[in-house]
Amino acid sequence: MNIDQLISPVPTLLPEDTGNKALELMEENNITELPVVSDDNYVALVNENEILDWEKPGSALNTSELLTYKPAVFATGHPFEAMRLMHDMNLSVLPILDSDNKYVGSVTKDSLLKYITENSGINNPGGIVVLEVNPRNYALPEIARICENEDVAILNLQVHGTEQGMLEITLKLNRSSVSAVVSSFERFNYHVKDVYGESNGNDDIAGKYNLLMNYINM
Repeated sequence: MNIDQLISPVPTLLPEDTGNKALELMEENNITELPVVSDDNYVALVNENEILDWEKPGSALNTSELLTYKPAVFATGHPFEAMRLMHDMNLSVLPILDSDNKYVGSVTKDSLLKYITENSGINNPGGIVVLEVNPRNYALPEIARICENEDVAILNLQVHGTEQGMLEITLKLNRSSVSAVVSSFERFNYHVKDVYGESNGNDDIAGKYNLLMNYINM
């Protein structure tokens, strides 16, 4: 998916608009930045704090020194790139440009969060297992094979380094009962750091009991 498929209804400003108008639109839309656009040309991204610090917020934006900040992402970019930029720059809005550097819209932090939730398996039921491994021992095929042998699918996998030089691997699985796969990881000498979900299989037993009770009461 390209980032232009996540364009959000973000209002734009003209260079002739005042700082006060920008603040009003930011408050109405619950965002802290707004793009300034002129004839489809992306001029700048203005920030709430900078306008609040401006001595003449009642004046036109083009009379200030606020129109120099121009972060953006190309329409053909991936949402992950937009997420990286928004995180690094602490933005609530990121303008999107086409191949001719024309402004085509903006993506918001909320729309990216929705994308992550809907496309990373986070909103699906299932347990979470966190492994801690030495970078030299990280083998994704082996981790996947261990899960597959327990008839468990990996819905999402995240990897990041710790301050101790280890890798922390977070697995979102398609089952809430993860005791079997946890035991398998431990048999293969993986350090299971955390488990979120049912680790004893009681949810499966309870589910079968409820089905039996429903059948009896029919």
